[in-house]
Amino acid sequence: MLLKKSKKHLQLVVVFYLIFTQPIDVFAFFQDKPNIIFLMTDDQRWDNMGCYGKPEFNTPNIDKLADNAVVFDKAYYAVAICMPSRVTMMTGRYNSNHKVGFVAPTDYTLSKNDFENGYPSILKNAGYRTGFIGKVGFTVTEKSTRPSTPKEHFYKKEMGNVFDFFAGSETHDRNGIVMWPENDKGLKEIYKKGRPNSGRTLRTGEAMLRFLETQPQNQPFCLSVSFYAVKHDNNKDMYMPHYNLFKDKEMSVPENWQEGENEKLPTVVKENARGVYLHKARSSTPEMHQNLVQRFATQGYSVDDQVGLLIAKLKEKGMLENTIIIYTSDNGRFQGSHGLFDKCLLYEESVKAPLIVYDGRVAKEKQGYRENALISSVDMAPTILSLAGIDVPKSMQGRDFSRILNKTQDMSQWRDAVFMEDLFLVEMFEHRYKENVDEINKELINKNKSYRSHGIRTERYKYFTYYEHTPKIEELYDLEKDPLEQHNLANNPKYSNTLKKLRKKTEELYLSALD
Repeated sequence: MLLKKSKKHLQLVVVFYLIFTQPIDVFAFFQDKPNIIFLMTDDQRWDNMGCYGKPEFNTPNIDKLADNAVVFDKAYYAVAICMPSRVTMMTGRYNSNHKVGFVAPTDYTLSKNDFENGYPSILKNAGYRTGFIGKVGFTVTEKSTRPSTPKEHFYKKEMGNVFDFFAGSETHDRNGIVMWPENDKGLKEIYKKGRPNSGRTLRTGEAMLRFLETQPQNQPFCLSVSFYAVKHDNNKDMYMPHYNLFKDKEMSVPENWQEGENEKLPTVVKENARGVYLHKARSSTPEMHQNLVQRFATQGYSVDDQVGLLIAKLKEKGMLENTIIIYTSDNGRFQGSHGLFDKCLLYEESVKAPLIVYDGRVAKEKQGYRENALISSVDMAPTILSLAGIDVPKSMQGRDFSRILNKTQDMSQWRDAVFMEDLFLVEMFEHRYKENVDEINKELINKNKSYRSHGIRTERYKYFTYYEHTPKIEELYDLEKDPLEQHNLANNPKYSNTLKKLRKKTEELYLSALD
């Protein structure tokens, strides 16, 4: 009966059970559990760091971490835009399933029940101390409601029972931070009003270190850090001393960067997607591209600086050897590739993810290698739970890749494709607060203005379809021969059998995502 009363009662029951009925040391039991730190940036393109092939971005601490970690070269976002991507990683569910997103028909808040079936709550109930710092990016309500972007957020009310330590806000910290414990003077000092601007990324780093400084002994922790960087590249969002390192530096230009318009894009994308007109305004000339990438590099460097401080603090406190660090982002960024500025669309620059997993428990001689297994962002939550020795709930749709990390996975039984989807339409976002959003959505589809898409990435190919368009538009790329996705093979007769197979596989995985 006690197990049904409340989450807090469940924690007490677990502890009392261990202390009074089991012939073990409860503190030793907790010490065997690894600490877990989940680091997520905002809008950081997968290749914008040294360990992924671009040393001019100057990320020495992340590169050093990667040298002693598993670096995934085929990790992908199940959805490549912030709100639904964050919910997918926290809950282990696809966007089409959890329905948390910016626009109708998937424009719901995350219910408290679904939030409590995410990895932070499950770890909390297993005895972990839990913390969250930075950009939340989604809204939790008692029941799932519409729209997903209410104008007020009640973080303490809806998340206070899950996080022991919290310093967060919706999209930036300029308008203040919600934080607890309320009596933590050190935390309050970090976000004190009127304090000289140390930069949002440096403040996030300070709060991260504060969490570690207040960590009690003999209890494992899970800290989720959601940097506001590298999104928003205004001066007020950057730490300007770091900008001085990049402002005169010539950054490499991707071969698929497009000056001006890209005539190869599907007409429905060219006429409706915001990435097209934002590219014209912000990244369509060499000068614009250099300015943009220098600013993203600046913020990536600021994040890297915090990663270095984090590792130093873990070493200082003797925690590093029992800590797992996961580094990723919420989605990518085109930066002018394909003649696009934004994200969402299913080309590599948007949907391919940086993913670095460091495990301090692994012997030095076994650390540090590259991995080609197909990983999805929907796998994050189940893997985190598995690394903590906790059973994965049936609600989670992702796969646990911890056996890939320790090289015990039978790869013949691993997936042969990852599913991805883009459900965002900018015109629907402009109508998000209207009551008749479903009717507006239907009208937009009937006018053939929808560029929603879904598809898959296999070992070799990328396939996706704009499935609400009439007729459906398909794109197919051989990523071995064409990694920059310049030659659409969907209408090439030589690839008709491949197209049929990938079309069928996409439909299968889409239906599975709905379940």
